[in-house]
Amino acid sequence: MPETDAVPAMKIEEVARIAGVSMATVSRVFNHHPNIRPELRRHVLMVAREHGYLPRLSLKQKNVVIITPYHPVWPAHSCVDMILMALTQEMPRRGFRLEILPSDNRDRLDDIQFCAAVAIGAEPSEFTGWSDRFPVPLVILDRDGEANPPHVYHIRSNEAQGMELAIGHLRERGCRKIGCIIHGDPGTGNADRRREAIVSALKAAKLPSDESLIFFSGAGSEKYVELIGKLLKQGVDALFCPGGNAGIIALYSFSLYGRRVPEDISLIASEQTAFSSYTVPPLTTISPNYRAMAAATADVLEAHLLGRAAPERTVLPYELIKRESVAAQRKG
Repeated sequence: MPETDAVPAMKIEEVARIAGVSMATVSRVFNHHPNIRPELRRHVLMVAREHGYLPRLSLKQKNVVIITPYHPVWPAHSCVDMILMALTQEMPRRGFRLEILPSDNRDRLDDIQFCAAVAIGAEPSEFTGWSDRFPVPLVILDRDGEANPPHVYHIRSNEAQGMELAIGHLRERGCRKIGCIIHGDPGTGNADRRREAIVSALKAAKLPSDESLIFFSGAGSEKYVELIGKLLKQGVDALFCPGGNAGIIALYSFSLYGRRVPEDISLIASEQTAFSSYTVPPLTTISPNYRAMAAATADVLEAHLLGRAAPERTVLPYELIKRESVAAQRKG
């Protein structure tokens, strides 16, 4: 879309006249002034949407609310920490001021002024009706939505590319029976997308891909020891654990079963990049590109503030950090 297409066809005076309010009231609505009544805000926004009016937000007001999960559930919360750290490095460099808001305190959004919001690891269904309440962009990180309402954007990692990257690396090193434990439960987060991508990658590599080799871990880490035991009984020569932070618990589980990494079995897992280089052996890690995710978020918000078109969906490639937990070469 050309940049000129983002310029509103109407003027603020016309919106005020149709809505039956003053221009000052329209301005306060679009600057998310906390003293505007919710029903009045909804009325003005409805009039603006019906007539295609979407003004540029003030470049002086660059307060961004970062919405984070309330309960710090390990290991999923570690991914939130990594994304949050990248955002706190990138966003201030672009002139944005950040405010952290736990998801269970979202009602406070009605009482503060902000130019955009970023939700980390939240389900899109939690933000149904966002455009009816707030005239500002929302970026949802690490999730995808079926259909995007106005000025709601999704930025996530490329699960198909990431799963193929890890499976391909193990196959190149001679692994021929790969077990997989996917963090989470079916129907939650990115678990189903990862499972579909893993099965596709295994089939493309002409490796076993039956259900007995692919498990879900559930919400925590309690099942890893049991599931790894089941996979070892099936004679797997490699383990891939996407999502969460499964590297350390996987190494611990192998020690309980008397297996050495990588001499007896190769391992690739999601793990905090700050930790994975200090395990014994150093862990080959599959990781979202957190810096790219933060940069893409800032790009979307800057484009929106300047009245330019921004992509509704951004899909970023995974990174594979190759270390010593994958054997140098295994005989097929």
